[in-house]
Amino acid sequence: MLISRTPFRISFFGGGTDFEDYFKVHGGCILSTTIDKYCYINWRDLPALFSYRNQFSYSKIERFNEPDEVEHPVIREAFRYYKIDRVQIAYDADLPARSGLGASSSFSVGLINSYYRYIGQTPDKMTLAKEAIYLERVLCREAGGVQDQLAAAFGGLNKMTFGPDGYEVKPVNIGPDRKRALNKNLMLFFTGFTRLSDEIARDQKQNIPKRLGELNEMKALTDEAEKILVGQGDLVPFGNLLNKTWELKRTLSNKITVDYIDDAYKKALNAGAVGGKLLGAGGGGFLLFYVEEDARQSVMAALTDFYHIPFKFEDEGSKIIYEGVSNGE
Repeated sequence: MLISRTPFRISFFGGGTDFEDYFKVHGGCILSTTIDKYCYINWRDLPALFSYRNQFSYSKIERFNEPDEVEHPVIREAFRYYKIDRVQIAYDADLPARSGLGASSSFSVGLINSYYRYIGQTPDKMTLAKEAIYLERVLCREAGGVQDQLAAAFGGLNKMTFGPDGYEVKPVNIGPDRKRALNKNLMLFFTGFTRLSDEIARDQKQNIPKRLGELNEMKALTDEAEKILVGQGDLVPFGNLLNKTWELKRTLSNKITVDYIDDAYKKALNAGAVGGKLLGAGGGGFLLFYVEEDARQSVMAALTDFYHIPFKFEDEGSKIIYEGVSNGE
């Protein structure tokens, strides 16, 4: 038996520039971090005495003999591609799926990481990310970018670049005290709503030719934000840039935001938040705000309808946290 742990991510700047239709021509750039909220995959052999060959447990339990019988698209395609058989896999997580923290890609990365360890191999982080991208974007034909898989595999506070020749992930060189200060001034709120991101991503992809100006500006903000982080000055401009990127992001698709999100965002700013954004594709999920210490309580009071989620940055990415012997072995 083995257990993998894979982090969720917060994307600060550049979201949308990691879509292949954009970065293959214009080059993309993302600034993001992983956090100490994870998905877990428990992987073990399934003894031959059962009437079915495989089992996958998540919000439901799927028992099956052949991949074609599986409803969950990632499991179905992964079992086909890697020729997985005679195993039982269980998924659990610290936060809800479909909420803008890259949970689906964290699951894919964790699943592939678990598979390779199961067969006695340890792939490098880029291999994990690229295979998760292939699994989701090619085999499952899901719309979206490539940042989530890279973030989940590598972990940490990174600047990612994308181009016709591939991807590059570089850590942002920020001192520990400054990193803690940034973490302390970020507040995460769950709206209570999850959504299927594929429809929003497809709409956003279709709009790329009409939104090149906005995407180019969002990419440029990534460089500005990195300069703020690696500098010595106040971090408040980082919060100002979050507000700016949110105003740009909401133009990429009319499905990204809804009235209750806009109302909550205004309440937070009126209560003292410097800036913020909705994470992920949109439509629900998590709101992130940059808030100085003296305004934290007023922002909390303004958003009492939402769940405040304390978090810390993490640096490890997907890893195997337990290996042992299952009862069936």
